[in-house]
Amino acid sequence: MPKIDIRRPHQLSVPEARAVVEQVAARMREKFGMEGQWQGDTLSFQRPGVNGSIEVEADAIQVRAELGMMLAPLKGMVEQEIRRKLDEHFG
Repeated sequence: MPKIDIRRPHQLSVPEARAVVEQVAARMREKFGMEGQWQGDTLSFQRPGVNGSIEVEADAIQVRAELGMMLAPLKGMVEQEIRRKLDEHFG
């Protein structure tokens, strides 16, 4: 299964970065029906065809995702969209 692993530095405090991730997660729930739950400073998420996590660190955001067979052909597009969102919120 295709995997995505993106690390993006940020200049925010952990609570500020976590709030941004929560805003993005709310949009993902709304738009894609993606369920998520926090465990410490890591948001784990899943929906049919994808599961992964967004880890909020003191100086970076780490996004990891595993795509199912149906989304495998779209890996490049999904990865590009994640990078775009990270740039938008943490760039």
